[in-house]
Amino acid sequence: MSSLTVKVSKRFQIAVPSAARERLNIRSGDTLIVDIQDGMIVLLPRPENYTDHLAGLHREIWQGIPVDHYIREERDSWEASLED
Repeated sequence: MSSLTVKVSKRFQIAVPSAARERLNIRSGDTLIVDIQDGMIVLLPRPENYTDHLAGLHREIWQGIPVDHYIREERDSWEASLED
């Protein structure tokens, strides 16, 4: 998709171009998340269920790490920070 442009109205409103709406399946009444990243505005469709949306995120990071080992290390680091 090539770059799309929008114009900000006097009431500081914008319309999401139809090409973007179709590609992201955005419908009237949907809620978008507004994220500011490095001087840019990023609009993201808000997931209906954050738990389902985030399930499995970065699973490659946790492969091969036993859960009990990870939890033990985290608890040890928390306890060490309380001693400081």
